[in-house]
Amino acid sequence: MIKLLIIADDFTGGLDTGVQFAAKGIRTRVVTDPDTDYVSAADGAEVLVVVAETRHMPAYKAYDMVYRVALKGRRLNVPHVYKKTDSGLRGNIGAELSAVMDAYGEKRMAFLPSMPSMGRITRNGVHYVDGQPVNQSVFGRDPFEPVTESDVIRLLALQTPVKARSVTWDSLPESGEGFLIVDAETDEDLRKAGERLAASGRLRVTAGCAGFASVLPELLGLAVGEPPRIPKLDDGLFILCGSVNPITLRQLDYAELNGFTRLHIAPEQKLEAGYFETEDGLRTLGEWRDAIDACPWLILDANDAGRDNADTAAYAAKRGMSTEELRSGISSALGVILPEMLKARTARTMLITGGDTLLQCMDRMRVHHMEPLLEIFQGVVLSRFEAMGHARFVITKSGGFGEETLMADLKRLIEEQYR
Repeated sequence: MIKLLIIADDFTGGLDTGVQFAAKGIRTRVVTDPDTDYVSAADGAEVLVVVAETRHMPAYKAYDMVYRVALKGRRLNVPHVYKKTDSGLRGNIGAELSAVMDAYGEKRMAFLPSMPSMGRITRNGVHYVDGQPVNQSVFGRDPFEPVTESDVIRLLALQTPVKARSVTWDSLPESGEGFLIVDAETDEDLRKAGERLAASGRLRVTAGCAGFASVLPELLGLAVGEPPRIPKLDDGLFILCGSVNPITLRQLDYAELNGFTRLHIAPEQKLEAGYFETEDGLRTLGEWRDAIDACPWLILDANDAGRDNADTAAYAAKRGMSTEELRSGISSALGVILPEMLKARTARTMLITGGDTLLQCMDRMRVHHMEPLLEIFQGVVLSRFEAMGHARFVITKSGGFGEETLMADLKRLIEEQYR
């Protein structure tokens, strides 16, 4: 029986939240088709994560999608629903929280956006990333979804008329309606807030990122089992990067200085429709497959060699492409590339960064179910899926997660498995 439905606005976020349960031995499944049969998709799992992929939708479409997913959960008598939001507050948060409340017929909802262990905290109703108000952080400079408001109440008001107020865990009110924006600067704050909510029966509908999700297993009484162990991975690491986040770019720079070969995808390769069906495109795919065989530590980067992606921007401008067309064009191209790279003679562990990239890659391979296993490092998730007749592992992460040394650390981990 499904005991918890998690609704995520993007794929990597769905995995990094779902893994909070899987890592404790709780059967967890992640699906990317909101219209699928949830009971069959869960396949006996207690936690089902549905990737609604609403981050880049207009707010009204995001509302409709999340409402539809949540209503399916309610009709199946799923007792708890968690609206997973971006830890940097990107996306249609106000519309989506309202949709969950409306679908479940609730009048109030606690929203805990903090993830203190990754430097995301909420203080006096203002959200901070690494000490900066979120709209002044890397998320405020996101080229596709810049966050323009750090005050969470004002942020929600941009998309919903539902009233909100800021509270601390020890001042959670016993009555009233609307959103409760719960401050949290430590993991202990999240735990205490969760205990208060559980004691007053207010865990039916909640929202937040992986931070608050990590305290839910015990609060919801889920059947905790034996934590999974990291399996032996394929030798080498192939990284497909579709993220433009500066944190990811620093990780790639560090990796390039520490044993990785880095190839850049040219603007016409990622933005010219049908490029990889041309003679040049097919030859390029073959060269990249050969590179995987020859280079155990390989990065295929959708960013330009320069730091500002100026060549790609100029190419898109010359063709009159909108920002959305640019974003979707790049992720679609990467979706074509990954299945072709899996045809390389040598099997490599693969890492995909960027939720759009991951979704396009899996859609191209007709993979709509995934099982998160564990976090290799915080925010860096190892999952299992079936594709091309084989069980495969993939490492994923959101663009803003991980230390600068991440790729090199993964390289060292894999090398140690083969000593």
